[in-house]
Amino acid sequence: MVFSDLFFIFVFIPAFVLVYLVAAWLDKKVLLRHKEGVIVFDEDPRKSGISRAGFLCRNIALVIFSLLFYAWGEPVYIFLMIICVIINYFCGLAIAAVKNKGRKVWLVIGLVLNLCILGTFKYLGFFNDILSSLGFNLNAPKLALPIGISFYIFQSISYLVDVYRKESPVQRNFLNLLLYISMFPQLIAGPIVRYGTVAEEINNRHVTANDFMDGAYRFFIGLGKKVGIANILSEIADQFLANGIEDLSIWGAWIGIAAFTLQIYFDFSGYSDMAIGMGRAMGFHFNENFNHPYCCTSITDFWRRWHMSLGSFFRDYTYIPMGGNRRHQILNLLTVWFLTGMWHGASWNFIIWGLYFGLILIIEKYAILKAAKWLPSILMRIYSLCVVVIGWAIFYFDNFDHLKLWFSSAFGQRELAFSIVEETALTDNFWLWVVALIFCIPLRRWVEGLFIKILPEHSAGGNYIDATLKACASVIILVLCVALLVGATNNAFIYTRF
Repeated sequence: MVFSDLFFIFVFIPAFVLVYLVAAWLDKKVLLRHKEGVIVFDEDPRKSGISRAGFLCRNIALVIFSLLFYAWGEPVYIFLMIICVIINYFCGLAIAAVKNKGRKVWLVIGLVLNLCILGTFKYLGFFNDILSSLGFNLNAPKLALPIGISFYIFQSISYLVDVYRKESPVQRNFLNLLLYISMFPQLIAGPIVRYGTVAEEINNRHVTANDFMDGAYRFFIGLGKKVGIANILSEIADQFLANGIEDLSIWGAWIGIAAFTLQIYFDFSGYSDMAIGMGRAMGFHFNENFNHPYCCTSITDFWRRWHMSLGSFFRDYTYIPMGGNRRHQILNLLTVWFLTGMWHGASWNFIIWGLYFGLILIIEKYAILKAAKWLPSILMRIYSLCVVVIGWAIFYFDNFDHLKLWFSSAFGQRELAFSIVEETALTDNFWLWVVALIFCIPLRRWVEGLFIKILPEHSAGGNYIDATLKACASVIILVLCVALLVGATNNAFIYTRF
């Protein structure tokens, strides 16, 4: 099940909202107390020994729907995720309970078990193929990749490390930890939500009408990005890069990779918008994951704007512990970018893609950024976009023969003629290209800033107009997306593969 699916929009979400509202009513009206070991419901708050249920009913509803969401596509792997939660629950308790060196022992045990789960399901086949090519036939079993395993394993790791560093309290309630790891808005494609970000909100969150409205609006913005832009761009990209790679012209190579460059941004940032929006509507405040990365002035700047939750994860849990900028900086950067490539997939092109950006960042640090002080900003932007687009070509092709064909086509070893195929891809989708390029810049932020200047944010008139405009925009986006989704065949999110 994906967020941009009609079943999710018109069946799953309404059912969840209905159950969640009933659970919220129970949390507010029903009081709990333990009497002889049995939970008793009581309406009288004046009786001794009674405490408010808090968020118990809502959290149970969220966990149930999160497990249903995950089990919809892969019911078997729901047990793998629960096993992962059990491991992290007991390792977290052990880290909090013991002292001195024992804490590190339990941290290492937890990290090794998490990485073993990830390695077995994601990289076993990859390393088996490498060993087979060297003459070692291990006959390792072919395991399907569980959806979202990279995301929930990294969240599990962040939980254990934060507990070990005493930056977050240990979670002693198993249901709450299960909620954190399995929460369906960010379960299968991020953003990577650290435990400390939502630890307080698991049992202490407040949702206003504005929160719900802003969350719903953010969800529909993401839906529009995915369905109205990314899905159509994917057809253009596949036309040139997947289906027509053998006959690719120079123009076709660049049009195809330009389409994929825009597709992957609107696909992934659209998912993040929907996840952040749903979280906001329930009282969770997930960190932003994108900040208009194609407006970057360097590759360093690009990676501060793209998939920010992954970048901050590797910075805080790998780069800085290895020494950061203090020692072995080049080695640390290459290691982080090798791991970044590996995280994206068990394929050589992802490793090359990671090392490619690692080398560019090293060159920038020691040369390019120093020279950039005397260069026009527009040149740095053009340079950055060229490097990013070439990187996306490496990312796209896991077949090296196809990657070579793209490079040979893109850099002049194919015909230059502008055929009817390339012309049609541009002219028939002219407004799609225009809208995609416009929404790569912080247009919405500028418009909202202008609106606040015209009408103060907290004025009655400003709030009414703001709510009305967001409601109208949401309805328009929903109608357009439903029309596009009827009969759609290409609707999967790119990052669910990782």
